[in-house]
Amino acid sequence: MSGQYDLVIVGGGISGASLLYTTAKFTDIESIALIEKESEIAAINSHHTNNSQTLHFGDIETNYTLEKAEGVKTGAELLAGYLENHDPDREMHAKRSKMVLGVGEEEVEALERRYHDEGFGDLFPKLRPIGREEIEEIEPKVVEGRDPDTELLALQTPDGYVVDYGATTKSFVEEAREESTVDVYTGTEVEEITENTEGYTLTTPAGPFDCEVAVVAAGSHSLQIAKELGYGDEMSLLPVAGSFFLGEDLLNGKVYTLQMKKLPFAAIHGDADVHDPSVTRFGPTAKLVPALERGRISTVSDFLDVFGFNAASFLSYANILADRILLPYVLRNLLYDVPGVGKRAFLPHVQKVVPSVEADDIERATGYGGVRPQIVDTSAKSLDMGEAKIVGDDIIFNITPSPGASTSLKNAMRDTETLLDFFDADYEFDEDAFRADTIENFPRDEEQSGQLVDPPASH
Repeated sequence: MSGQYDLVIVGGGISGASLLYTTAKFTDIESIALIEKESEIAAINSHHTNNSQTLHFGDIETNYTLEKAEGVKTGAELLAGYLENHDPDREMHAKRSKMVLGVGEEEVEALERRYHDEGFGDLFPKLRPIGREEIEEIEPKVVEGRDPDTELLALQTPDGYVVDYGATTKSFVEEAREESTVDVYTGTEVEEITENTEGYTLTTPAGPFDCEVAVVAAGSHSLQIAKELGYGDEMSLLPVAGSFFLGEDLLNGKVYTLQMKKLPFAAIHGDADVHDPSVTRFGPTAKLVPALERGRISTVSDFLDVFGFNAASFLSYANILADRILLPYVLRNLLYDVPGVGKRAFLPHVQKVVPSVEADDIERATGYGGVRPQIVDTSAKSLDMGEAKIVGDDIIFNITPSPGASTSLKNAMRDTETLLDFFDADYEFDEDAFRADTIENFPRDEEQSGQLVDPPASH
């Protein structure tokens, strides 16, 4: 199984798979391997039960600045274009309405400012403000049972892509494997990466893999491996486990709520499942866990490797968790996992989206949820929001918290350009062909987009 390659990618989630697809299909790199420790591709955070299945454009995510939304929008359009081109039968994705809901005078005013004054209406032409009557037409359960005197406003768009990121990951790998230059190894754990005179040697139980250039796209483990090679000393991780509650046929699409200021975690939202629109998810919760993978005690020691046990790490965690908004939020989220008590404590968040829901209408989603690695900057003693990337000597480490899946192809395109620099311009990237296969298939006019919205489930 071992061998010599120009490029080795470590990690078979959507980050590694999107880079494999990009380099295999649109460059002339002569030999590429992808190595995944699990027995199948997309087995951890990219699996469809372990994330909220949202393709983030930045339009309804109210914790995004306009600048961040501009960057995320491009990445989302790349992936949406890929799905439109490669998934005409909607096996990997669905198109549904999505909106961010403002409840009460203060939230309504915040949405109006965001749309009219902060530039989001200009950046997203299909996004539009709608009042109570239109909200009720699109999402009846959002209005049913709500106090008629409560002000309501939503920013709504038909570009609500619901994505099975696991299936999308496998699609990337299948596309790449059509090329004779590509080998894919599953059930193969990288135990160590060492630098040699020609590049890197990756030690695995199946034997060594030698390569000129390497990319580590192994989620939380990327920082662990980076630290072993002397990179990322000023970084640590705050692993956050997300969980969900499930209800029956309550929503036709996605309904987000406004982000609580200063919180780095997603606000509670309701989503119709990509494969079964009669199932509605509410979440995610956000529980801090001392492990790099959900439910795997063996990764506690991996977290401790990343934590570092130095003064800067301890002071950073203390500074972050002492925040008067963050600390109560963290403690509340611990309560949501307590049987019986948990769903009653979580119920008000669900009722903000669907007022008529009672505790008996929802249940905790057993076996759902993954771990998002929030980056800790130990020099600034703060959380560093967004994706993290470390570029070393002929090696890249990608640590991709949300919205890493949404921007995976944009990240892959950027990494491909870096890789070609590593190879001293021996190879070329056909960016025009890449765009023709992806973003050029994204529907931009409202009429075309509207025709692609899947019919809602009946209530």
